[in-house]
Amino acid sequence: MVAHASQRRFGREHRAPRKPGYGPQAGLMKHRELRFCKRCPRSAGDALDLIGRIGRIVVTGQRERVIAIEYSLAEHSFRSIERALRKHGFVLDRSIGMRLIRAVLYFCEDTQLRNLKQPERLIKKSNEIYVQAWEHHAHGDHDDTPSELREYR
Repeated sequence: MVAHASQRRFGREHRAPRKPGYGPQAGLMKHRELRFCKRCPRSAGDALDLIGRIGRIVVTGQRERVIAIEYSLAEHSFRSIERALRKHGFVLDRSIGMRLIRAVLYFCEDTQLRNLKQPERLIKKSNEIYVQAWEHHAHGDHDDTPSELREYR
């Protein structure tokens, strides 16, 4: 039996399958998978109810113990969504692979949020600094050597 391409991608990657037209996740829209532990006392359906109450999180797919979500980093972070689930008794997958993936996702999102809070740099106007320095610089020939010693005869 051959699995559909979207099923293969959904089953193996941590990211949720993207809709056509979605590129890399460099922007604020994030596509992630919430994976629950096999021993989680609550079902993925209960998690859907909680995600619905959180608001502004779109569920793009669901399987047993896996929910694919889409959210804006301006409103939520993966860490805050998982924290809310843990607070309500959900047990997330704690395999070593998933812990590493979570650590990388947390780091990337925290870095992106920190960079968004920084003031914009005036990169396009950086040449003005050099223009102003050049205007204040004394121009011309400032060599103290007499002109007769500077010329070849």
